[in-house]
Amino acid sequence: MYNLKNQIISLRALEPEDLDFLYDTENNDNFWEVSNTQVPFSKHILKQYLDNSHQDIYEAKQLRLVIVDSKKSENVGFIDLFDFNPQHQRAGIGILILNKFQNKGYASEALKVFVKYAFSQLNLHQIYANIPVDNKKSIQLFENLNFKNIGIRKDWLQTNDSFKDVHFYQIINSK
Repeated sequence: MYNLKNQIISLRALEPEDLDFLYDTENNDNFWEVSNTQVPFSKHILKQYLDNSHQDIYEAKQLRLVIVDSKKSENVGFIDLFDFNPQHQRAGIGILILNKFQNKGYASEALKVFVKYAFSQLNLHQIYANIPVDNKKSIQLFENLNFKNIGIRKDWLQTNDSFKDVHFYQIINSK
């Protein structure tokens, strides 16, 4: 079994007791721009999501884990694989760290652990990320972990009355 933790963070599966954490996070409209969310989620819908979170990544085509501070056992965010494609051995990745936990190394540590897991356990060949051009923190995070900017997707995200470009980042498993 692969170890999804280090001295700073641990990554764990969603649990039924994560309902309030998930509800507060998913309904924070500050995150909607990058999560493709347009309306709030009810607790009922999120409870159904949690009830089905036991599905294998090959069935659900996605995997969401909670990022936990290893020392304080406090939830600090989520990390996701999405659009999982076993045939082409690739998936998208997204990471969300709550504001009060940002700039403390959690994102970097979670991304390191998760990418290693995705390459070694899920046998992915590549992982990609779409990062808005104005999200300097995420750009720096992914570049520091050897993701390469391979292009720009023009007018990819609609925000209020305009569109925003996103950088398309990719890392390829060199095995």
